[in-house]
This record gives sequence, structure tokens and C-alpha cells, in this order.
Amino acid sequence: MKYFLIYLFLEVMVSTTIASAIGGFMTFIEIIATAIIGIFMLQNFKYSLSSNIKDLMQGEIAQDEFMQRNLGNALGAILLIIPGFFTDILGVLLQFGVLTMIIGKIFSFKPTNTQNYYESQFTNYTRKEDDEIIDVEVIDKHSSIK
Repeated sequence: MKYFLIYLFLEVMVSTTIASAIGGFMTFIEIIATAIIGIFMLQNFKYSLSSNIKDLMQGEIAQDEFMQRNLGNALGAILLIIPGFFTDILGVLLQFGVLTMIIGKIFSFKPTNTQNYYESQFTNYTRKEDDEIIDVEVIDKHSSIK
């Protein structure tokens, strides 16, 4: 609720400042134009998604970058559809990846080096005398049942 009120305050302040500078008719044109652009971007989102899937499968981008790209494009297009100057600014920043990169750096959870973690778990292990070691031999037989 607190964040919504902050967003609402910023939206009203930015929108009234810009609308008073450019006038009512140009504000109306801007709202219609950005809504049309946002709808167009959402309709063409499938093409950028398929391109990002191809890049992910070829190993050109990492999984977190794949999620950032797609989430930024979709959320940016939705924000462009919503009327208001502050949401339009956020939508454009998400489309170009500026805001997505900042959010990704803030909320990135880089895993620790798992190899070092597992090595540290087993280096302190000492074998007891009653531990049994089972040696197994696997015989691969290629005969079939007739």
C-alpha cells in the first residue's frame, strides 16, 4: 500500500507538471499515442520472445538475462498502455533495458560456488572402522527376451 501511494504521488506530480507545460490537447495525443505503441509492442512481443529463446538455447545469453529482457519488454508495453507520464517514462526505460538492468542488479541472487560448498561439506568427514564399502560391478548384457 505504501509503494502504491508513492507511485500515485509521483504520477500526479509528474503528469501535472508535464501536462501544464505542453497543454491539454497534446497530453491527450500523448496518452493515445503511447497506448497505441504499447498495444503494438504487446502484439509483437512473440517475435522478441522467440528471438530471446533462440539466443538462450544457443548459449548467447544467460537465464537471468533472458528473464530480464522478456519481463522488461512485456511490463514496459503494459506501462505504456496505462495513461500517465510517469508510467510512460518507466515503460520506455523498461523497453530499452535501463530500468531492467538496475532492477536486475538490485534483486540478483548470485548462487555461491556450489563446488566449494560441497567440498567443504566432505573434507571434514573421517572414515570410521565399521563403515562398509560396497564394490559393485555392472555387467551390460545385450540379449533380448524371445
